[in-house]
Formats: sequence, C-alpha cells, structure tokens
Amino acid sequence: MAEKDARLDKYVAESAAITRKEAKTALSKGRVQVNGEVCKNGDRKISASDTITLDGKSLTAEEFLYLMLHKPAGVVSATEDGRDKTVLDLVREQSADSLEEAGATGYFLGKKEVFPVGRLDKDTEGLLLLTDDGELAHKLLSPKKHVDKVYFARLDGVVPEDAPARFAEGIRVGQDYTAMPAKLEVLSVQDAVSEVHITLREGKFHQVKRMCHEIGCEVTYLKRLSMGNLRLDEALAPGECRKLTTEEIAMLKA
Repeated sequence: MAEKDARLDKYVAESAAITRKEAKTALSKGRVQVNGEVCKNGDRKISASDTITLDGKSLTAEEFLYLMLHKPAGVVSATEDGRDKTVLDLVREQSADSLEEAGATGYFLGKKEVFPVGRLDKDTEGLLLLTDDGELAHKLLSPKKHVDKVYFARLDGVVPEDAPARFAEGIRVGQDYTAMPAKLEVLSVQDAVSEVHITLREGKFHQVKRMCHEIGCEVTYLKRLSMGNLRLDEALAPGECRKLTTEEIAMLKA
C-alpha cells in the first residue's frame, strides 16, 4: 500500500530503489499498475489505499534496507579498502546496474548506502548483516542489549574440561581485558582437533581466537552462524547475499 498523496513516479523509484529516470522509463513501458490497471502517468497522486505493482510484483516503500551476506574468507568487513575486496564489493557485484538487469537477483542498493553491522575477521566466514538502519545496528552491537552471536569453530587442540566454566565466568584475555561471560559447547574431539560452538555478547578484535588461545587451543576455522534470532541462510553460498524477509526484520527488532 502506498503512502498518502505521493506522486506515482516518486513512489515507484523509492519503493524499487531505482532512480526517478528509471521509474519514468518503467511507467512509459507500461510495467507499472495501479489497482490492477496499467498507469503511465508519473504525476498521478496515489493514496494509502492504492496497490502499486511493478512487473507484477507489489511495491512497498522501504525506509531501510537489510541484507544478509554469507561472508567468505579473504574479504574484509568494510565499505571500502585500498588493498582487499570488501563485503560491500560483494554486494555491489550482485546488485543490478539497472532495473531491467535485475531479474531474479533483485535490485539491492539503488541509491542506498549500506554498511556492515559489526565486523568479521578477514579469514572468518558466515553471517554478516548490512543495513542503513543505524538505530538497529547500535542495538545489535551494544553488549548491554545482550544480543547473542553464535560461532562454529574448529580448534587445533583438545578443549580442557574446565574451559566451559572459565568462559561462563568471563575469561581473562591476555593483559588487555576480561571477556564478558560466554558459552562454550564442545561438539566433538578427534585426533586432537576440537569442534565447538561459542556464544558471545560482544565482539572485540580477534576475540574468539584470543579466548581459545587462553585455553591452549588455536582456531583453524571460524564461522558465524547467527546474530540474535537471525540465522545464516545455508542456501546462500559464500559471497552471496539477499534481502531479509519481513519476518527476519521483525525478529531483529523484537
């Protein structure tokens, strides 16, 4: 449903995250319908009761954009970097240059400028959220909000029996700081290789690696599985991203 008394071309541009020029082109080609009828008049005023579609798909104005990325190793969690490929480079590679090219992949960015919510180390894989919603990003990153982040880790070494208790108490990490209480769950141990789940509520530099070092183990593989109620979509191959569903956005904001 549209906002009250909006111009049709403006609404289409903002809802589809395209330029006003692209919206006018879509209108002229008869690709826009208002309440089931083709409308080519971009000056037309629409109301909250009107249903607008583009290429048969219903349009809803999005205040913010939320993307889930399956971050691969070797990519940095930044919007720009002079040396390495960034997570935003990956998103741009999948964001069509024009509405006509979008097809099934969707038109992600348009005029929006998203940023990663937190960071994953260059060699760490897994769930990374990108958005332009600063308020939600602050909520998810604040340790006071108690947003759990779950990681799968493969460790070189056998996890000591007292390690889960040490994590739960808040393990001392070098001389720098004492980590907040965390959860360590041992999944398996074979040939001096341990596989574990680690749940954190903060995200300091190399934190998982440094915490595991304190118990005599070294991280050889690390992947973030979830942030709060948002879980990585395993259908996404490393390097792929998609928009969050309405349900996923609601879970993050709950």
